[in-house]
Amino acid sequence: MNRKLPANRLCLALIAAIALTCAAGTSADEEWKNPKANIPPKAAPQRRNAGEGMPPLPLPATPLRRSEKKREPSPPALVGTVTFSEASLRGTGVNWETTIIDIEKWVDFTNSQLGQRYRYVQTDFGKFSYDPTELPILYFTGWKPLPQFDDKTILHMRQYLMDGGTWVVHSNCGRAEFNDSFRREIARIFPDRQLAPIPGDHPIFSSFHNITEMRVRKGLDPWKVIPAGAGILETINIGTRAAVIFSPIDMSCGWNADTNPIEGGILYDQNDSLKLGANIVTYCLAEYQYGRFFDHAKIYHQENIATRGQLVLGQIVHNGDWDPTPHGVPNLLKTIDQSTTLHVQFKRVPVDPAKNNIYSFPILYMTGQRPFQFAPETCKRLREYCDHGGTIIVDDAVGSSEFDAAFRNAIRQIFPDHELKPLPANHPIYTFIDDVTKVRLAPQAAKLFGDVVPPQLEAIQIEDKVPVIYSKLSMSAGWEQLPRAYDVGYADQDSLKLGVNIFMYAVSH
Repeated sequence: MNRKLPANRLCLALIAAIALTCAAGTSADEEWKNPKANIPPKAAPQRRNAGEGMPPLPLPATPLRRSEKKREPSPPALVGTVTFSEASLRGTGVNWETTIIDIEKWVDFTNSQLGQRYRYVQTDFGKFSYDPTELPILYFTGWKPLPQFDDKTILHMRQYLMDGGTWVVHSNCGRAEFNDSFRREIARIFPDRQLAPIPGDHPIFSSFHNITEMRVRKGLDPWKVIPAGAGILETINIGTRAAVIFSPIDMSCGWNADTNPIEGGILYDQNDSLKLGANIVTYCLAEYQYGRFFDHAKIYHQENIATRGQLVLGQIVHNGDWDPTPHGVPNLLKTIDQSTTLHVQFKRVPVDPAKNNIYSFPILYMTGQRPFQFAPETCKRLREYCDHGGTIIVDDAVGSSEFDAAFRNAIRQIFPDHELKPLPANHPIYTFIDDVTKVRLAPQAAKLFGDVVPPQLEAIQIEDKVPVIYSKLSMSAGWEQLPRAYDVGYADQDSLKLGVNIFMYAVSH
């Protein structure tokens, strides 16, 4: 699907090989000792309960009495280092340990880079309020196998992340024991979402510093250079936001791996790791408002009403994060209903082309942000659907290179005898309802392509028919009209106008 995939697989294999070597270095009878354990921070953080923190931005303005001495306000708590309480482990036989020197270096460096004055607090899964407005970021690390989370913690962590919080997790010293157990627990928290690697063009790698590669080594071994998109970070997405950011390699910023290599440890170069840490904080801050708004889902008001011959969309379900912009289609259908003579039934039906009847839908809509694959039978059915007059409208949810490569591979299998080509600038689709021959782009896309550009639509054209219409620049992120920092797509209003034109043209033809 992606020409870079073989290189990425090679790098992922390298990471796995290093981890296996590390795991093999400790026998079952010999517990590995972490030299970073129990080293206190140079400056003790404020020990306030995370639930007593304050919103990260803006700082609250507290009026002072004339008799009070003027005191500098306490910096807002941004990050909470979270662990298991002694009470929660009592009777389990688990001896859990974590490091406490890492977070100070990370927060101090990030403050110096961003020109901010954030602070961190220490908390545990038992006393944390699970309110993202009090602690937008939770930081978690360890090197031993994780004890199993109880059902209450599972529920609270899921809700915290759905409400806009971010969980930053890394494997201390890159220990395989921790990695395996974290994957087990995160699958319990999100059985319906995938923890998967992110590509090198993910905004986490460019939100502040431009990171194209990371240096990593095991113990005293020579440094190895790994590309940023080679699986060094994995995420779980809520919408288009990375809500869980996981590094299977040690991302600790409080330990100098150059002068103090850790036998049996797998670590990033400290300078590279600090830059990555600053990028993660920048990304989390930029996506915070989007995360807070996202959970207020749009409702398909007529989804339970019997179809009356009006426009009902079938949305293609696939294995590549098939619904990252769920609020987009309701907004688009509402706009079509209000701005055209087409009466739209507010209904979207998820369909698996390999299992469900797709021929009753005049339009199939598809979006995503991660790699996907279609089985040969699915490709055959989609071709038959198009040959019988159906139209497939495809949108790259955030301008993702991974989804783009996967879609181009899929369309070659569906239409081996036709090529996906740019839609001509004079095509009637650009003036069918509104004139969208020139459109504004979202800020992230504008950095790449300019503020105002012609739409960049591609299509499969067979004589006068257009059975497939594809937008590599995101439309659906703009349809959602949520505060989003890293959308490589069209500006909100122009994305709606372009969407109205495309859907109305498809229905009319």
